Amino acid sequence: MRRTRVLAAGITLAMALTACGSGGGSDTKDSGAVSVPEDPASVTGSITVLTNRTDQVQDGTAKAYAAEFSKIYPQVKVEFQGITDYEGDVKIRMNSEDYGDVLSIPGSVPTSEYPSFFAPLGTTDELAKTFDFTERSAVDGKVYGLANIGVANGFVYNKAVWKQAGVTDWPKTPAEFLEALKAIKAKTGATAYYTNYKDAWPLTNWGNALGSPSCDAGAGDKLASTKEPWAQGQDLNVADTLLYDIVHGGLSEGDPNTTNWENSKNLIGTGKVATMWLGSWAVVQMQEAAKKAGKSADDIGFMPFPAQVDGKWCTAVRPDYQYAINVHSKNKPAARAWIDWFITKSGDAQKAKSISSVKGASLPATLQPFQDAGVKFVNMTYADNAKVADIDKASEVGIGAPEYRQRIVDVARGAAKDDLAGIFGDLNKRWAEAQSTVG
Repeated sequence: MRRTRVLAAGITLAMALTACGSGGGSDTKDSGAVSVPEDPASVTGSITVLTNRTDQVQDGTAKAYAAEFSKIYPQVKVEFQGITDYEGDVKIRMNSEDYGDVLSIPGSVPTSEYPSFFAPLGTTDELAKTFDFTERSAVDGKVYGLANIGVANGFVYNKAVWKQAGVTDWPKTPAEFLEALKAIKAKTGATAYYTNYKDAWPLTNWGNALGSPSCDAGAGDKLASTKEPWAQGQDLNVADTLLYDIVHGGLSEGDPNTTNWENSKNLIGTGKVATMWLGSWAVVQMQEAAKKAGKSADDIGFMPFPAQVDGKWCTAVRPDYQYAINVHSKNKPAARAWIDWFITKSGDAQKAKSISSVKGASLPATLQPFQDAGVKFVNMTYADNAKVADIDKASEVGIGAPEYRQRIVDVARGAAKDDLAGIFGDLNKRWAEAQSTVG
């Protein structure tokens, strides 16, 4: 059953993007870049911002941002649509012209198709002077999306629980990490690791481990020429093997079908869960959950992937969602004004204790331990991003999708037939076959 589900998901993704390419405006390519308006008073209109940050919509943060924005752009009205299943719902909406004015680019949209759906924001040479990560959303020298933050990847963990288990030093190898989880299971009442299997999307972050074990900024680009990305020693093999070993060793929750993302914040904040693999953006949310539960925010820490190169840990840094303008928007200047203001003036990146995409911005306090420990920040490159995306689509693997990692969890816990070697063999076969047909 799980095997069928994985293939079906891949086929659905391919069909959806084909539909997007034809129905979402493949013949409507905006040749002129939308620049930041010079005169705020002249910008008018109402824009709709699609966001995955449902928490900000619900708690009034988004509304407060809009109020601040209106002080500079008084003739622009900003409305938000918080979407829980952002990837799934927005992908469907992109079959039409109705996908907001400003949106975060869904991960399922191939880079090569950006000009069909989004208005260019400027050239890479121009925008790279102000922002990091512009290469990620560039096509033919034009940038179609700007990230608000960059994300370092690692394990969010409850330091009090780890200390109770007798582990105070960050593991340097996957084997050491597994031993630490075993100590947590044996000596504390906490669940050593939480998969967030049911909500699925948190599992996609395991793909973002790519680049950390090898300390290689070009690890993602190399997927364009690597025929077996899950071969022994490859980053994806190292990361996915660790996920398998965690679950297979009984070190995660008893029934992954009962996990809940929102509740996981409370669980780790109160010490009922010890560890989760996430981006650095999650640290502040877990700290807030700890404070709400009457615990110390200082209990929540962040550690790098358990691997070292030349005696140093490495953390791959990638842009979070990139904000783009719907190519069909009737209010592009207002949409462009919002994107620029939000990234450079709202202070959202600083409030989230995240890595700002604005060049020269200081690192957040949550990553100070990384600096102190000499962790190397590896800014990933995207020279072959479009080709890798095409191979991924043709192979129906879904490196950035949760399905195959859900299968790893199911096989590891004995809920599905197969073994890890079989899973890796299948992934390598599909990747190599797709690679031979792309480009």
